[in-house]
Order: sequence, then structure tokens, then C-alpha cells
Amino acid sequence: MPDPTVPAHYLALIEPGSYLTFEQDVPFRVHGELPERGLLNESGAISGRAQSAVRPISSDDFNRIIDIGLPDEPMVLPRSGTLLGEDRAAFEPMRDRVPMLGSRAVRDRAFRRRILEAYDCRCALTGLKFINGGGRAEAEAAHIKSVEANGPDIVTNGLALSGTVHWMFDRGLISLSDNLEIILSSKINDIDGLRKIINSNGRAHLPDREEWRPHPRYLRWHREHCFAG
Repeated sequence: MPDPTVPAHYLALIEPGSYLTFEQDVPFRVHGELPERGLLNESGAISGRAQSAVRPISSDDFNRIIDIGLPDEPMVLPRSGTLLGEDRAAFEPMRDRVPMLGSRAVRDRAFRRRILEAYDCRCALTGLKFINGGGRAEAEAAHIKSVEANGPDIVTNGLALSGTVHWMFDRGLISLSDNLEIILSSKINDIDGLRKIINSNGRAHLPDREEWRPHPRYLRWHREHCFAG
């Protein structure tokens, strides 16, 4: 939108909950080195690109910045030993018409951390919160609109789910209405058994912060493209 205070300038408005934040700030220089080395010209001096508010970034620079902003000491440990650095394959998917560049492993880790933070490590559909002695949460981060369908890695497209209900959610045996009522598929072979473990009020447990709650457009996609009915 046009900047009301500066003629011929514009502002980019970012929807709350539509991005993943860093754990710590990334300075312009770290130990005298630039994390974003693409700003250097052939002589090693900082180029004029540094003045551009919007500029392309290489996969190496992206991963270097992520290493700093998302250190390897997460508050909630991942379920597996796969951490940043084991998968550096860069790619350029389209996510909600926004080109993104990065490593799938990095984004998986950041997404899981933010989802578990939003839901306090508690399964949205069962209310269960299990943390083992090493600090690992049993709950998993589930995409509502799947990665394969270009679902974005943002909090409003995620749910914290225990393993069993995550499996059922991904296979369309369980879903959510726009007002967060739990919907069960008629194809479930033991609905009575499932009702014993899901929330007794029939509704999803939600994050305290409203901007972190599931967005209706992603819930609608899950019901239309995944739910078995």
C-alpha cells in the first residue's frame, strides 16, 4: 500500500501469524563477517544491493542466516535426530503466490517449534501433553493444507497432534469445521473408541493467541480435498 508519510514509497503489510519468527536476532555482521555474503562485490566490498529493501538471496546465504536465527538449542527437542545441516537441498516452491527459497529440513524444524509453542505441546484434538525426560514432546506438528499441495509453513496452517490422530488427520478420517468442531469420518472402524480419546467437548483445543488459530481457508481445503466424509 502507498506510504501515507513518504510520497512514491510503499509499505508491505504482513498478516499476523503468517510467518515464522527467529529465536534470536541476526546482526548485519557476525564476527566481522556478513551472513548475507551476496552483498559483496567481486572486490569484497559491500555492493549497492545492500541498500535494497527487497533483494534476491542465495540458498547458502539463506541457510547461513537460518543457522544464526534458529540455533541448534530448541526449547522443545525434535522427535528425531534430523537437525539443520543434514538436508541443504535448495528449491523454489510457490506458497500462496509467495516465492520461497530454503531447505525443507530447516523449515520443518522451525514449523514444528512454532506449532508446539502455539499449542503448549498439547494435542489439539485429544488434549494430551506428554513430555519425556529429555524434553521431547510427544505431539507432532501437522500441516492442515499439506506440503504436497503447497500448504505454507505458517502457524495458521498447523495443528499440534498426537501420533494416532495425526495419522488419521492426514488420511482424512478426522477433520475440523470452521468453528473448530471435531468431525469424524463414517469410514472409521471404531468411532466409539476414538471418542474416548478426543476432547470430550467435541472441539479442538486452541492456542491462546487468536492470530495463531487455524485459518478457515486451510480447514476448508482439508475438508474438501482430504476428509473422507
